[in-house]
Amino acid sequence: MQSKQFRAGIITASDKGYRGERPDLSGPAAAELLTAAGFIVEEYKILPDEENLLKDEMIRMCDIVGLDLVITTGGTGFSSRDVTPEATMQVIERQTPGIAEALRMNSLKITPKGMLSRGISGIRGKTLIINLPGSPKSVRESLDYILDPVIHGLSILLGLDSECAR
Repeated sequence: MQSKQFRAGIITASDKGYRGERPDLSGPAAAELLTAAGFIVEEYKILPDEENLLKDEMIRMCDIVGLDLVITTGGTGFSSRDVTPEATMQVIERQTPGIAEALRMNSLKITPKGMLSRGISGIRGKTLIINLPGSPKSVRESLDYILDPVIHGLSILLGLDSECAR
């Protein structure tokens, strides 16, 4: 557990989840893992796979709410409705390609279909945004793999790690 409790938000991109036709299991899975790692999950939204709605919510969570971390689940595949990476690209100011590369690398150890994820990650102001796949299993595998380095990166981003800030 880190010394500062980072504040997080989760956005699930799912047409069926938004319409109430399917329960969202990936958002709660992300919340469970983040909470166990010491994060305070302050925001959770289910939105349809609409680029502008996703973009606007990410901006709100970053600029208005001022969260340290925004996790998205879903919308990273090949379907024409999968637009989470495109929305994220419009929001971020700096890319953090190592996170997305690590997520794909870890997924490829589990299944060759891991190469099909188009998820990205990046920074807007003092907020890190990470796109995760939509399945709860993938969310768990992904967060288990990246959480320790992400906590370190957030400490640097927020100026809390004096040793790395030098």
